[in-house]
Amino acid sequence: MAGPSHVLKVRSLYKRILLLHRFMPLDLRALGDQYVKDEFRRHKAARPQEVTSFMREWENYKDGLQSQVLESAGREANVGKYGVDLSAEQLSQLQDQQIGQLYELMLESTKSNRQFSIQGDSLNK
Repeated sequence: MAGPSHVLKVRSLYKRILLLHRFMPLDLRALGDQYVKDEFRRHKAARPQEVTSFMREWENYKDGLQSQVLESAGREANVGKYGVDLSAEQLSQLQDQQIGQLYELMLESTKSNRQFSIQGDSLNK
């Protein structure tokens, strides 16, 4: 079982990411919120070496998203570009399951008419 300081760190990161998602367009926010919730839930019982990598990658995501949110705040209509391009090296380090998840996420986020359900109350949970 993880110690109280680790649990606090994970919870803080999780909440910070969801807070940053509030600055994204509604459809991307809904997609991002669901993905974050699923990933954090899926890694509750991860092994210590997986936890280290998981936390590092989500910290990087939070830092990058925070920079993008701050950049878009200065633009007219708060429209910004969210996300980053992955290098060939980064892609080669992913497991097959991760590549599949990334592909599905890319398909969903680039649909011209996004199909996932947005329920206003579910965004505040």
